[in-house]
Formats: sequence, C-alpha cells, structure tokens
Amino acid sequence: MSGVEAEDKNSVKIEVSDLRAGFGKTEVLHGINMKIPSRGVTAIIGPSGCGKSTFIRCINRMHETVPIATTSGAIYMDGENIYSSEVDPVLLRRRVGMVFQKPNPFPNMTIRENVLAGLRLTGSIKGKDLDQVVENALEQAALWDEVKDRLDSPGVGLSGGQQQRLCIARSLAVSPDVLLMDEPCSALDPIATARVEDLIRTLKEEYCIVIVTHSMQQAARASDKTAFLLMGDLVEFDDTTRLFTGPSDSRTEDYITGKFG
Repeated sequence: MSGVEAEDKNSVKIEVSDLRAGFGKTEVLHGINMKIPSRGVTAIIGPSGCGKSTFIRCINRMHETVPIATTSGAIYMDGENIYSSEVDPVLLRRRVGMVFQKPNPFPNMTIRENVLAGLRLTGSIKGKDLDQVVENALEQAALWDEVKDRLDSPGVGLSGGQQQRLCIARSLAVSPDVLLMDEPCSALDPIATARVEDLIRTLKEEYCIVIVTHSMQQAARASDKTAFLLMGDLVEFDDTTRLFTGPSDSRTEDYITGKFG
C-alpha cells in the first residue's frame, strides 16, 4: 500500500463533537465525541435503548424528521458541519446511504427500478448510462449474477438476503461517501447473514461504513473499530480486536462477556 493510500484509509471521514440528541425533554445521547475513519467498518454496539440507532440517524439527519427530535453539538463530514444551515439534508442523504434492519425494497418497483430509485429521488439521473449504473451497483452488492436475467421482475420477489443486498445496491447507486447500516442482518438467516458480512468486508475498502449490531460475534468479524454505547454515553471506542480482547473499561468487559445486555 502506498503512503497516500495508507493516509486516506487512516484519515477521518466523520468527526462527532459533543453530540446530544433526544426526543422532547428526554436526552438519548449525552455528548458523544468520536472520529470515524474514511475507510473501513465502525461497529456501534450496546444494549437496547442505549442510543445506537439515534446515533446513526443523526449522521444523515434522519433523526430530525421526527417532530419532537432535538439535536445539539456538531457532526463534521470532510471538515464541514452537516448541521450547518448551508447543508441541504436531502443532498446530504445522497452522500450518506442508509440500510435498515428489515429489507425494504419498494413493493411496486422492479429490481432495476429499485436500484435507480435514489437517483430519481434526488434528480440525479440525467445524462447517466442507466444500464451501467444498475449493473455496477448490483455488482458491488454481489447480486448481479443472481438477478441479471430478471431485472424487470419485482424486487420483493427476491429472498430476504437478496432483498437486503438489493437495498445496499440502491444505496450504492447514488455513489455515497458513507454507508450506514442499522442491524442489517437481524432479519436474515445465517447463510444470508454470511453473504452480507462478506459484502461488507469487500465494500469497506472503498467506503466509510458504520454498522449498528446487537451481535458481538458480528462486530468482531466484520468491523475494524467498535464503539460501545451505554445509556446514551460513549463508554469506549477502540480498534475492534483491542476492545474485545482487552477493554479499558470494566463495563465494556461486562457487556461483551454477557453479564448484562
């Protein structure tokens, strides 16, 4: 690896500064500070209700779509505060793709139209070779060979694992900088989970990926860095191997060894 590539991989893509978020008078996140690298997978772990999903929804400003949502602090992406009044949330969400817990292909769309849906939504489809966009996105999502002969079939006709990879392809089609995944394998069987994890390991060479997971095994297998949240606080953030083999906080050790959670 060249020095430039090494520097790029280790550079900071997202810097979270004193992030506080909640609903009404209830604060869910209590001053989170974190630097997420430009390449690789960062896992967010912690028990239910600790703020994991709220955290990643703040990164693409989906949290604010809830009427009583509150947010303070800053999140910098490539040095720009995404909460600045000059940042368009719609365009931001093009840069920051989201894959949800349950596969959610659009029910009345073909596989092809599902892949192109994000481009159409953001008005970015003009002048593009749509066939090439579809093929490239499905190739990146490791789905092309399985669906290339039925692109005009309904997306919901695919298996659960294929539907989740279709949703990943839909996110990749708009050429995002960041890919957020909120429990992307929780609704999948072990074989489909393994396929998605293999895909994540491939994509991390090109993307900044942040994944929320309840599975300690998945975090250990798929991520490079891991953040442990507890009751809205960031307890520990470190290289995944170090956090799992020698955590610096006893609460982290108690959680990953199953003493609570």
